[in-house]
Formats: sequence, C-alpha cells, structure tokens
Amino acid sequence: MKYLKNIDSPADIKKLDTQELKLLANEIREMIIDVVSRKGGHLAPSLGVIELTIALHYVFDAPRDKIVWDVGHQAYAHKLLTGRKKNFDTLRQYGGISGFPRRKESEYDSFGTGHASTSISSALGIVAARELKGETFKVIAVIGDGALTGGLALEGLNNAGHLKKDIMIVLNDNKMSIAKNVGAFRRYLTKISAIPTYHKLRYDVWELINKLPHSIVGEEIKELGHKIGDGLKNLIVPTMLFEELGFEYFGPVDGHNISDLIDIFSNIKRIRGPKVVHVITKKGKGYTPAEGDPTRFHGLGKFNKSTGLSDKANEPPSFSKVFGDIMVEFAKNDDKIVAISAAMPTGTGLDDFALQFPDRFFDVGIAEQHAVTFAGGLATEGIKPVVAIYSTFLQRAFDQIIHDICLQNLPVIFCMDRGGLVGEDGPTHHGTFDFSYLRMIPNIVVMAPKDEIEMKDMLFTAVNYGKGPIAIRYPRGKVFGLTQKKVTKVIPIGKGELLKKGKDVLIISVGAMVYPSIDAAKALSKKGINAAVINARFIKPLDETLIKKEMKGKKLIVTVEENAIKGGFGSAILEFVQSIEETKNVLNIGIPDRFIEQGDLNLLKKKLGLDSNGIAKKISGYINGKK
Repeated sequence: MKYLKNIDSPADIKKLDTQELKLLANEIREMIIDVVSRKGGHLAPSLGVIELTIALHYVFDAPRDKIVWDVGHQAYAHKLLTGRKKNFDTLRQYGGISGFPRRKESEYDSFGTGHASTSISSALGIVAARELKGETFKVIAVIGDGALTGGLALEGLNNAGHLKKDIMIVLNDNKMSIAKNVGAFRRYLTKISAIPTYHKLRYDVWELINKLPHSIVGEEIKELGHKIGDGLKNLIVPTMLFEELGFEYFGPVDGHNISDLIDIFSNIKRIRGPKVVHVITKKGKGYTPAEGDPTRFHGLGKFNKSTGLSDKANEPPSFSKVFGDIMVEFAKNDDKIVAISAAMPTGTGLDDFALQFPDRFFDVGIAEQHAVTFAGGLATEGIKPVVAIYSTFLQRAFDQIIHDICLQNLPVIFCMDRGGLVGEDGPTHHGTFDFSYLRMIPNIVVMAPKDEIEMKDMLFTAVNYGKGPIAIRYPRGKVFGLTQKKVTKVIPIGKGELLKKGKDVLIISVGAMVYPSIDAAKALSKKGINAAVINARFIKPLDETLIKKEMKGKKLIVTVEENAIKGGFGSAILEFVQSIEETKNVLNIGIPDRFIEQGDLNLLKKKLGLDSNGIAKKISGYINGKK
C-alpha cells in the first residue's frame, strides 16, 4: 500500500500524478476486496466507482464542495479517501463505520443515504441553501442508472432543470441496479451511449469557449455555443431527454480512465447551471468473479477472495429462496398468480419464477410506488399480484398502499422480505416499522409466519383469499430446515394458536419471535414461572377470542415482536385489553424508540433483549419488580 497509506484526506491525492492515481486505485481496490471478503458488504458497486471517486476528490474540494452519493453502497472508496482508512476494517460491524454515508460519521458525508433515488433532490436542496446564504461551493450528485428509474430522481431532475441552478449530476451508468436494469430509460441510455459523435463535438465547442479570456466571453458567445450545440443535436440526435429538461449533457465518458475524468470534471465545473456528466463504468471492475457475476457480488457475506466462493455448504436456504420456490409451485397450478419485483428478482428469491413464467413476472425497476399501484391495476382485472419488496423499501409506497390498494379493497398480496432487524446493513435497511405502518390501515390483513411451513400456509391463504389486501412479513436469514407438509392448508383469517399452556404469564408472540418466546418460557419454568405461549400469526386482525380466554387468571401479559414498540403489535394488544375493560399488567418487548445501529444480527438481538435469554430476563425482572 505505497500510496494509500499516505492518504488521510482528499488533499493528499492532489499531490499525485495520473500514473500514481492509477496505482492508488489498484490499492483501494485491493483493500476493499480484502475487507469485504472477511466482513461482507457491497463489493461490486464500490469496485465500479473507484476511479470516478478519485477523480471527483481530485478536482473538487470536499468537504467545502458537497459530493452526494445516491444509495451510498458504492461509497467505500470515498470513505478510504476521507480519513476512515484506519477504521475501514470495522466496516458494517457493531460500533464500526457504516456501509453507507452518514452525516454523523464524517463531514465528508454531505447527506445520509441507504435508499435509492435521493441524491438529486437532496443535492438540489443543498444548492438552494447555498444560494440563499450567498456562498459559492460546488454540489455534485452521483446517481446510478438504476436509481434513475425511481420517481424521486425524475422529480428532482425536473425541478433542477426548472430552477437552472448550478448543480452537477454524475450519471454512473453500469447497466445495473442490483440486478440487470430494465425499462425504457435503460434503452435510452444505451442509445445515447452508442452515439458519442455529437457529445464529443459538443464538448469540444464548450471547451473552446471556456479557454477564451473571461473578458470576451459574454452572453452572445455563450448563446452562440448553445446554438452550435443545438445544431449538432438536430443533425445527429433528434431528441435528448436531459437537454430538454434543461441540463447541459456531457458524455459518455470512460468511468475507469482517471485522466479523462479529471479533464472533463475540471473543464465542466466552470460551466454554470445544471449539468449531467454521463460516465460509463463496469460493476465489479478489477475483480474477475465480481465482473462475471455482479448481481451476486452486489451485496454478500464473507467469501474466499481467491475463488470468490462463499462457504454455504449444507446450510438451509433463506426465507427468500423458500418464498421463491413456493411461488413457482403455486403458479404452476394457478395461472392468475403474477410476481412483481422492484429491481430485486434475486434478492426476493424470484429468479426462478422469472425464468419459468417470464410473461407473469414484472420487474418494474427501483419504483416501489409504481409497483404497488401497478399491482392494483392487475387486481382489478382478476389477476393475483404478489408484490415482493423488502420491508424497508415498501415504506416508500405508503400512500399507494392506502390510497390505491386498501381504500379500494383490492386483493393485492404484499410479501415483505427482510422484516425486522437485518444486521450489518444497519438503520436504513432494518424492517422494523411495517407492523406499525400497516396495521393502522383499514381493510388490510397483516400476518407473519414463525417458520417456513407456516409461511407456505400463509401464502396459500393469501392467494386464495381474494377479499382484499394481505401482507406477509418474514425475516432475513435462513429457515429452520423443516420438512414441508404434503398438504398446504388455509389458515382462518385472524386465527392464532396456543403453543404452550401456562398459569402465571401469557406470552403473545409473532413471526420470528415465536421460537425465542417458547425457549424463554422454558427458561422461566426453571425459575418457577409458568408461562403460556400464543403464536398470534396475525397482527391484524387479532385472535381476540383466544387472547381473551388465555388472559384469564394471568398475572402478566407479555407481547414479543421484532418491530418498533411504538404503534406495533404490542400496541394492538394494549388497545384490545383496554377495549374489554380488563385491568392487566402488560409488558411490551420489541424494538425501542430509536434507530438501531448495524451489527451482527444475533449480537443486536442480544443487546436489545430479543433473544430467548433476554425475553426471559425481562419477564422475570418485571414480575420480581412488581413483587
């Protein structure tokens, strides 16, 4: 690490020549591969923007100039160049540095990220604030072509073009979001990438104008430059979306050629107004396994960096994989079942479904709002749409769930992957609010399985329900390895199950917290506390009959959920207890009223008291405190 060891801030890279910057890029690439192979993380996205990151920090003066990253999973090189090299080995670990930009972590992180399509809007807000304060720093938004499919990004583009303020948007075009990009915008970018003649001529015109002395470059000269550009555009490219939106467009540029990037950024930063620089990169650049399979190397756990292989032998499959297998099985017998993904066919386990039923699979891109309303349209015509989206990303479609689905009582099925804590991806990805934001909406049924067998029964229930919307929430991680039953059954809506009888305490648990609650009950019995355990299954509607029956004679009612306590499942139980005018002590166990940091999933659960020992300890402590 001849060069990287001497880099403590972006100022240090300005001392290097072009050849030394190339060697620095190789060292950064080597360190990222080494750390991610041992800790897990987003490898392919970060490898694809190393040269781009170096060029941006070389030309611009962060933190005075603001670089805003979209999603942020590609910002590992940015972290290494901005004073976090010594702590990089703690990436995504509890108490370590985040896998995404975070304002409280560094002054170089201009805006916190984790979800897609936010950079243009946030950067434009920074630009507007700069104008209000009379300051002159530069603002650069770096956005991938995948994130550009999101409605928020297009809203930001529209407003930026209208305001005509000085902002630079770097479009990182690698033809990928997480999976291969889809849609009309992808075709458009491919088209303009294939016709560089216009962009080269146009850039040469602007470069010539910029080299003229400022004393003679007046509005007439600038207007002439625009007219020449328009003439070239009309001659070679009939329509240009970015220019019609009000942006000066430059590119495409080789995103791995540091000298070319430095040259174009140095020249374009002197041009005022909204600008788009179109950069072509390769996801996974410089690491053969990641270049060959960028989808698998988008975000992954530990792996052997020599081979690129993960050690997953004899492990049970993930909930996502089991969900995908169940979908294929059901779809073979029901041609009305369709699957919808928001740019995550692999992450949600739907790859096999997409291969077997290509006409019944819809990847809408990073557009969760569209995915939900699109599903609503399908449902009006008797189709059974299954919308598979991570819990944290479904939040983005909250209004569509209310207005377009639940208000019309349309039978759309929401399968919420990564419900609850997700581990090292941290607070932007924990799915800890879905019980809360769904259960308050009329007409929707919300349920969570305790294991893969119950998940299959719940999905079978959902596709045969047809009376309105249903949401099924399941966790990240491996299933229990249970053998599926030969006969799948419909679960009566709102019907829970009593798993263990007891006379002292009633534990009402749901989803991934059911088995830890059973183990907690066993631990409590050793302390002389006899606890009953209910698997609620449903967050909405509750099995009020079962709960009321089992409440009788109990000293304490305990709710256990892997969701925010505020407004969650436990709140539903409290509301029910109050409605029947029962005077009962109720202990809610769940996610406290704060954002939870990143870290190993088991470690987080232990610290939050959501493992079996923690649950037992909280219950016994509450009872002893009352005594």
